[in-house]
Amino acid sequence: MDDSPESAATSPMNRAWGGRFSGGPAAVMQAINASIPFDKRLWRHDIAGSIAHARMLGATGIIAMSDAEAIIEGLSALAEEFEAHGVPEDPALEDIHMTVEAKLAERIGDAAGRLHTARSRNDQVATSFRLWVRDAIDGHVAALDSFIATLARRAEDEAATILPGFTHLQVAQPVTLGHHLLAYAEMLGRDIDRFLDARSRMNLCPLGAAALAGTGFPIDREMTARLLGFDAPTANSLDSVSDRDFALDYLCAAAQCALHLSRLAEEIILWASQPFGFVLLPDQWSTGSSIMPQKRNPDAAELVRGHAGRILGLMTGLMATMKGLPLAYAKDMQDDKEPLFEAHDLLALSIAAMAGMMADIGFDRTRMRAAAATGHATATDLADWLVREKGLPFREAHHLVGRAVRAAEERGVGLQDLPEAVLAGLDPRLSGAGRAPLSLEASVASRTSPGGTAPVRVREAAARLLARGEASP
Repeated sequence: MDDSPESAATSPMNRAWGGRFSGGPAAVMQAINASIPFDKRLWRHDIAGSIAHARMLGATGIIAMSDAEAIIEGLSALAEEFEAHGVPEDPALEDIHMTVEAKLAERIGDAAGRLHTARSRNDQVATSFRLWVRDAIDGHVAALDSFIATLARRAEDEAATILPGFTHLQVAQPVTLGHHLLAYAEMLGRDIDRFLDARSRMNLCPLGAAALAGTGFPIDREMTARLLGFDAPTANSLDSVSDRDFALDYLCAAAQCALHLSRLAEEIILWASQPFGFVLLPDQWSTGSSIMPQKRNPDAAELVRGHAGRILGLMTGLMATMKGLPLAYAKDMQDDKEPLFEAHDLLALSIAAMAGMMADIGFDRTRMRAAAATGHATATDLADWLVREKGLPFREAHHLVGRAVRAAEERGVGLQDLPEAVLAGLDPRLSGAGRAPLSLEASVASRTSPGGTAPVRVREAAARLLARGEASP
């Protein structure tokens, strides 16, 4: 770029900065300063904010109504152009906000210069970004609602399917597959709550805070907030332009959701391995090997697991960026958007992948039941029987059943297969224990406490989740 005053005075960047600078920026300065390659995805939100601002300026008489109408008409036409042809990238215009203003000036002339009355790019950026995050949250909530419905439908189908329940990845007690799937539905429900909580807290409008101190123009901040669907204006102009809590809230909710998806992905990966063999991933959710023709790899689940690590890193990165910034705005905050854009794309893809897998996955019920029969999984049921039928304190019953388990292991049989004489020989109080309901089906059917794994409870829980989804707007 020519650094002469003549060329600098006519450069788009200098028009943004005003007459303070007589020379244009160095090429590297222009490159590091420009954010249009990534913040162009805010164009809908920037135009929406600008239309609301123009309506307010016209309604309050701060600018002529004819100028306000010309601005609104020009912005609407610009939105159609961007929708059809995309947003042009001119590094000299720095960002989407200056791009919109420059393109508007090309369309309507000098009236475009009145749009920036009583606002700064600081409150403009904060408003556009909040609008984008709000839309991102709404998209995730809709996707998670759909995923929960998928899990609930699969849970209904598998309400009585026996699965080993694990602690420490050791067979612990039999559970139902439906119950296991609904555990993830509960996690995703909390993720929705976190996103909605973040949305509620961030739904305040920064527009009108200007650069940092507010403005002397008689603006109507309530009007702009209402036009943009915010609950109210923000309360402090300094905080309005320097706050990125809403971005961090989003990333925290996204990271927690990604963790839940990663846990489910990890189980799918384990279950699809030959030692488990609990599931068969269909072809559309598997890949092969370049050298081993027999392989069926759960790559989609593995990538979801990997995405969780990336989203956690993005959250931590923005926290580190914000931790030392004094009030009010600093250019460091230009780096607030890429982490959210990347996290959003990764999370949206992860939710879609896991929902697709869980809709299509096949379960090997025979293999699951056989695994549940190992490890003396009904030992707790025998202890409970001793408490109910013999009146033993649970700790004493626990000790006796431990002796019975050891005897079964020594004989290489299941606990339920120990002869009555062996049980009675271990301790007279075990007499009759061979008649205890120690089948896997009896075990899960007995767990009827609220939130338990019994098929009847699973069907009730699935029905509640499906009804909630149908009632959602």
